[in-house]
Amino acid sequence: MYDVVIQGGTLVDGTGHPVFQADLAIQDDRIAQIGEVAAADGQQVIDARGKWVTPGFIDVHTHMDGWLLKTPLIESKLRQGFSTEVIMSDGISYAPVAVDNAHEWIYYLQGLNALQQEDYTGWESLSDYLALLDGCNAQNVLTQIPYANVRVLACGWSGRPPDDYQIQEIQSRIQRGMEQGACGLSSGLDYIAQCFASTRELIEACAMLKAWGGLYATHVRYKKGTLDGVREAVRIGRESGAKVHISHLKGNDEEERDAILAYIDQEAVHEVDFSFDVYPYLPGSTMLNYLMPLEAFHGGPLPALHALSDPRLRSSVEYAVGTTIDLAHTTIAWVPSKANSRWQGETLQSYVDASSKSPGAALCDFLIEEKLAVLLVFHRGDDKLVEEFIRHPCFVLGTDGIYHPDAHVHPRQFGSTPRLLNTYVQNGVWSLPDAVHAMTGRTAQRFGLRDRGQLTEGQFADVVVIDPAAFHERNSFAEPAVMAVGVDHMWVNGKPVIADRSLVERAAGAYPGRALKFKQ
Repeated sequence: MYDVVIQGGTLVDGTGHPVFQADLAIQDDRIAQIGEVAAADGQQVIDARGKWVTPGFIDVHTHMDGWLLKTPLIESKLRQGFSTEVIMSDGISYAPVAVDNAHEWIYYLQGLNALQQEDYTGWESLSDYLALLDGCNAQNVLTQIPYANVRVLACGWSGRPPDDYQIQEIQSRIQRGMEQGACGLSSGLDYIAQCFASTRELIEACAMLKAWGGLYATHVRYKKGTLDGVREAVRIGRESGAKVHISHLKGNDEEERDAILAYIDQEAVHEVDFSFDVYPYLPGSTMLNYLMPLEAFHGGPLPALHALSDPRLRSSVEYAVGTTIDLAHTTIAWVPSKANSRWQGETLQSYVDASSKSPGAALCDFLIEEKLAVLLVFHRGDDKLVEEFIRHPCFVLGTDGIYHPDAHVHPRQFGSTPRLLNTYVQNGVWSLPDAVHAMTGRTAQRFGLRDRGQLTEGQFADVVVIDPAAFHERNSFAEPAVMAVGVDHMWVNGKPVIADRSLVERAAGAYPGRALKFKQ
């Protein structure tokens, strides 16, 4: 007898093939049968008539690293059908670390992630961190190797280029990370420590990925121009032999969009094994300290805080405010202090106006007051500019979701999959099978998740039952933190995590999510 029989559903199997109606049976942690299965053969029977049955969705660019450690049920992601999170994006995370620098990482990441100083329990390696997650969360986790963490372990926070021994240590640590199950190396070349890495340094680092078939997943040097950043990433892949994956790719206007897509189609895909992720909105979100000149981060996050008092740096920020950011269309999403929490959801322009200071001075003081941890949402451009990227065969979904409770975060954290599976399908951007494929089967193949991402007999039973009549966008930029509805049932490794639209709570350590390992 099967553990679960799902009857009469419309199966969207993750392969991109047309939908079909069939029953599906789950036994232990696997899909046991697809076809016609009698209700009498199931200990539990789910009536899925009129519902979509899909593989669990995979988020390839997420900032849930800390939340996965702190809470077993990340409701904003489960309600969207995400069974697997690919963590340690943008080259910055909580591992690998050394005991003497872990607290600096927690300090720096507080605007993006969940951990507080008291949460640190002494982990150092990727495997240490993954062991803390295995069986302790409803979702599966696959890790990348964050380049800034590796670089800091070898070179410290200095901006100096690594010497020959330090390059060898970087390579050794990347090798160790791949042995521990990582799918590749992530970088965020506008962020701390790694912003000082040269192209040659990154080529030497990525050379360690070739033998594994691992990905170089990169937040390119967007400050210097997206197309130039993608070209650099392709060069790194070509000369190192690594596969190349671009994080949260977009064009901010039609000209830039068309130039990027032309380069991808005419050159990139012919030079390297290439892919990219996109979230289905044009507006972005990141930390306010993004405005600080890179030189401020020589020495790490604590000296960067002190550097904000330097007149020369404040002058640089003043210039950046005038040239790179629209204060009236940038929202304060989250701050750590209660004193400034009233500004969440308000624009930077409102904050600056109330300060009676120049914009640069006001924002430098804001960063000092909030210890660098101000999160923003940028309201700019037309969402239609992402549609051509989403239709592209190199596309997979990455939400880039950032979560803080009681905050005004980007709606991508709550609404990315409803937006893709209904809004974009209904608007004719693409078909339902293609949409599911780009969040499941294609993603699993690209990120080395064997036996996941498809509804096929023998695959791991990460399965979602969705009511298409209910699974629509419910949130917006004005009200971002509205949970998706419409996921009726969800299983991860054959165990229910949503049943009849209710989250399934378990005893600590008894959750079905696993720490997964990359397999070429």
